[in-house]
Amino acid sequence: MARLARLVRGLGLGLILILFASHASAESLLFLSTQLTPVDEADKMRRVILKGFPGEVDFQPNDNRVVFERLASEAARGSPRPVLLGGLHGDFVNLIKGGVIDPVDDVMSGLEDRGFIEGFAKLGKLGRDRQYYIPWMQATYVMVANRRALKYLPEDADLDSLTYDQLKAWAASMQNAEGEAKLGFPAGANGLIHRFFQGYLYPSYTGSTVRKFRGAEAEAMWRAFRDLWRHVNPNSLAFEHMDEPLLSGEVWVAWDHTARILGAFRRRPDDFVAFPVPAGPEGRGFMVVLAGLAIPKEPPNRTASIALIEHLTRPEVQLTTLRSVGFFPVVRTSGGEKLPPALALINDAVAKQAASSDALPGLLPAGLGEKAKEFNSVYLVAFSQIILRGKDIRSVLEKQARKLHAILSKTEARCWPPDEPSAGPCPVE
Repeated sequence: MARLARLVRGLGLGLILILFASHASAESLLFLSTQLTPVDEADKMRRVILKGFPGEVDFQPNDNRVVFERLASEAARGSPRPVLLGGLHGDFVNLIKGGVIDPVDDVMSGLEDRGFIEGFAKLGKLGRDRQYYIPWMQATYVMVANRRALKYLPEDADLDSLTYDQLKAWAASMQNAEGEAKLGFPAGANGLIHRFFQGYLYPSYTGSTVRKFRGAEAEAMWRAFRDLWRHVNPNSLAFEHMDEPLLSGEVWVAWDHTARILGAFRRRPDDFVAFPVPAGPEGRGFMVVLAGLAIPKEPPNRTASIALIEHLTRPEVQLTTLRSVGFFPVVRTSGGEKLPPALALINDAVAKQAASSDALPGLLPAGLGEKAKEFNSVYLVAFSQIILRGKDIRSVLEKQARKLHAILSKTEARCWPPDEPSAGPCPVE
């Protein structure tokens, strides 16, 4: 490994790839992944995204349990060894504990020209001093507005750097002028509003998802959101995907997962704009579903591992990935005009959100196992009791904090970003 690292630094990644291409054999390269498991996505990976790679790739996606078990037992079974691993941040947290992935500092240094989103590159270190995975692709949540709403935007507000205070003023202005609330959230039975609390509101006001769940900053956050909710369309409690309320005009401004607002842009791209989520006192909190690429210990062909990473992180391949399977780039890209209008509009908002100067990226809850639904319920109950039923904020947070502590203690789940790493179960301070 040390010899290859010196070679990468001495010759440059380009020459390494030329050497790989000139010696590419008919032997297929095993690429295990916990991502792109649906049949259609896996097919597009093989036929479209990997097209042009100078080697034969055996892409095998499966759920993380199968992938982890295969890595643990491959030596005993004599099964083919993978050259590359694809997975979510949480997958690599587990894999590094098992000692089955190698640092990739040499690979990252050879890809400096890619312009990886800084926060994502940092997450690839898994809270340590070395780089353990290279960012690969992302999914996230953004804001959407009907262009008819823009005339009510506060004069001092910029869509690309909106604050929650400005969002409230905007929502109030629309409601006063139109006679009905035009801001909407997916708070229905199958909506994702719990992710809004976990990855957006809490981090933006407290810098935390778990540690500061019941602190003074959290109390101030819930008071501010209670004021904002006065200007939210009451039918939000039935909304599950925000594309339909946006298309019907019932809602003019909304927050949701990119996949759940894409329909509105595909049907009427000229009517809507996408933009970054608002910022609070601690920054612009947002949740990213971040996938990465890692090299297993003692791969059969590390040069091939590097070549695959180089291919998958090329800007043009990142845009192909977006077009093919709907995951957004993690590197600087140009040529948004090459994308369908709907994807280009959302991609621009996703890129601006991730690259904002006050960006505060967080990740999906990790290590909760079967307790994940109970964890989500803590935030939904707080919302229901504080916002919908008007109960005392401090009392509600104290009660829900005890439930949160019990869940984390039971699962021994350690903190995940934006919370600082913890040695044991993530504490509720």
